Amino acid sequence: MHKTCIIIAGPTAVGKTNAAVEVAKHFSTEIISSDSRQCYTELNIGVAKPSQEYLAAVTHHFINSHSIHDNVSAADFEVFAADAIKKVFQKSDVAVMVGGTGLYIKAFCDGLDAIPVASEAYRKELKQNYQEQGIPWLAAELARKDPQFYVQGEMQNPQRMMRALEVMHASGKSIISFYTGVKKKRDFEIIKIGLELPRAELYENINNRTTEMIEAGLLEEVKSLQTWRHLNSLQTVGYRELFSYIDGGLPFENAVDLIKQNTRHYAKRQMTWFKKDSEFTWMKPDDTETLISFINDKFK
Repeated sequence: MHKTCIIIAGPTAVGKTNAAVEVAKHFSTEIISSDSRQCYTELNIGVAKPSQEYLAAVTHHFINSHSIHDNVSAADFEVFAADAIKKVFQKSDVAVMVGGTGLYIKAFCDGLDAIPVASEAYRKELKQNYQEQGIPWLAAELARKDPQFYVQGEMQNPQRMMRALEVMHASGKSIISFYTGVKKKRDFEIIKIGLELPRAELYENINNRTTEMIEAGLLEEVKSLQTWRHLNSLQTVGYRELFSYIDGGLPFENAVDLIKQNTRHYAKRQMTWFKKDSEFTWMKPDDTETLISFINDKFK
């Protein structure tokens, strides 16, 4: 059997973690997470980290591997994942990767192209405008200057939004265009599986999970992180809205509704990203028997 990485991707709250754990157990192997937030030790409830039961059942890489003070990029993930998969392949012919951060998965599968860097002066100007006017200003600038990123990019992540504006300023091209270069050759096979649900069912999952996070103590987690709210790692759905509530700018119920809404928007963008990749085979998350059978057929 060729060394093979099974990638299980899809939108947030679709059921990726459970499916990945079942697949990893079946093949007696380990999981590499490709989630850009679950790697941070200090973030737990709001990033829907795998439960202690799951973490005990299967070894996970890139979970609790970094601090919120580390500025982790897709390029960093490419290096981390390459090292992790070598370790997994020393014990098994199969590795499982699971997550919803499309750019991280792309970096792992294809490598990343060299992306232009803007001048320090422009970067400072951009940061100042963001600090004064917030995400709405970044969104308006991207809609005007880089409509491709506006449609396909992470439009709730200010660091990625500013990076897109930097690249457009430096090169006159969308940062998205730099993701379509020559693919790096990997010395292992890759099977890509996407999990999907009907939209109404997925949105219900998102709403229910948000409620569960609040009940599990998300507000207390966010309060404990206030000192570091300026960090890139905390510019994420679930934390940002509750910081607004703590500041007194948003009633609590409105903040919770906004978390649900922004998470739904994020899930929609994730699906747009993954559906562009024709190498994905799409399946239902709760039918792990069919999923494992599909993978076994690939090995015949």
